[in-house]
Parts: sequence; structure tokens; C-alpha cells
Amino acid sequence: MQRRYALLVQFRNPFNNIMHKDASQPPLTDSTTSLAELRRIMEEFVRARSWEPFHTPKNLSMALAIEAAELMEHFQWLTSEQAEQVKADPIRCAAVADELADVLCYVMALANRLGIDLSAAVQAKMVKNAEKYPIEQFRGFFGPEDPRWPGYSSSED
Repeated sequence: MQRRYALLVQFRNPFNNIMHKDASQPPLTDSTTSLAELRRIMEEFVRARSWEPFHTPKNLSMALAIEAAELMEHFQWLTSEQAEQVKADPIRCAAVADELADVLCYVMALANRLGIDLSAAVQAKMVKNAEKYPIEQFRGFFGPEDPRWPGYSSSED
């Protein structure tokens, strides 16, 4: 009877294994996990804790900004070269991964709350960006402020 109950609980909460690191389940990876699945995991996590009243758009956007700041702290005061080396340090890279996960979780929670389709939003934004930054004009340049930009003139001139 106990085993049957455990299977029933597992069936009713398909993300229980993910949240409790069940070794029998393969780990999630970007190549095998859809954004929709991650959003469902986040939604179930929030629902299981009855956090919906606290997950207002205002609170979620503020939490997202705070987590983004915590991510930035890992790179604060590093040179660009030192920041690139974070990936070679497993402990530091894991800490950055935790902060990235926090940011992504809040992005998904906010999208869930507002009913925003993230894939459609990214696609629409990339279309706008492609129009704003044509390849022929921007390849290899970060923008008109780039000193290598054709026709660049310093504001100090």
C-alpha cells in the first residue's frame, strides 16, 4: 500500500523527482528540456507552496532585478579576462549558475503570471533587433559609439 501511495504522489506531482534530486531520473539539460517544461516546473513549485498571492508582477520584477544584481556581484571588479576565467573554476561557475537559475526562475514566474509566451516574445524582439542592427552595418561593431565605427566622431572632438 505504501508503494502504491508513493507512486500516486509521484504521478500527481511529476516534478517531485526533479525538485528532490531523484538519482533514477536523468538530469535536465538544455538540449532535452523545453522551455514549456521548465515553466511547468516553476509553476508547480509556486503552486505547491501557495506563493501565488506573493508573486505579483511588481514583486516578481523586483526579485528579478535583485537576482540579476546578485549575478553581477560575481563579476564586479573583475577585468574582462578574469571574468572569462570564471568558467574554468568549478566552484565559481556553480555559484554563477545558481544566480542564473534564480534569474531564469523569476523570468519564468513573471511570464507565467502575466501569460506571456516567452518564445514568441524572444522571436518578436529578435525581429526588432535585426531591423535595428542590420548585419551589414553592425558586424564587428558594438554600435556608433565604437571608436572603430565608420564615421565615428568622439563627443570630445
